[in-house]
Amino acid sequence: MGTIHLAHILSTLGTTEWNARDRTRARVSGGLALTVYGGHTRDQGTPYIQHPVAVVAVLRTELGVTHPDTLLLGLLHDALEINPGAEALLTNQLGVAFSARLRAITPDHRLERRRKEPGDEARWRAKTAGLSPEGLLVRFADRIHNLRDLHRSPNRDRHAKFLRALADFHLPLAEAARPLSVHLEAAHTLLQAEYVRHQQVMPVIPEVRP
Repeated sequence: MGTIHLAHILSTLGTTEWNARDRTRARVSGGLALTVYGGHTRDQGTPYIQHPVAVVAVLRTELGVTHPDTLLLGLLHDALEINPGAEALLTNQLGVAFSARLRAITPDHRLERRRKEPGDEARWRAKTAGLSPEGLLVRFADRIHNLRDLHRSPNRDRHAKFLRALADFHLPLAEAARPLSVHLEAAHTLLQAEYVRHQQVMPVIPEVRP
């Protein structure tokens, strides 16, 4: 994927079919995404903006999501994780309700601008499990793309961590959420496919606890 511009973001969102108000929000959101993610890279060395755009593509083309606000949430899902200080800007441009939905899908230690501490993982899992169907869709789409992009990461510990989390948390959560919508059922199918694919390459190794 080459350099991402606003036109590419709008095309991935599928805004040609949106009403005028939503197209305006899409342009604003696209500009915010380019600003907030700009200059940041993933541990794979790729521009960070490529990830949220890929998440939008998963939501729209693979999970069948068409609701503009859900797709915009997917585009900006990591905005507060990457730059918690951008919350005021996001609230000013997209409203309090949108910012609240972003906070709901962001780990608390990121919002609090501190290092991850013991207990944060359990709190994040509890927060994720309590998300709305929309929030779950965005988080599952995020996980799907992360799993597909995992081979680019030089961090082998990250590989094992992601696969354990898929097996013991995300798949059971996706299974429980299947009846909520056809989109979540599709998400479960894709996560299950990723589990099978990764098992063929790198079986899940149980975490050894003292």
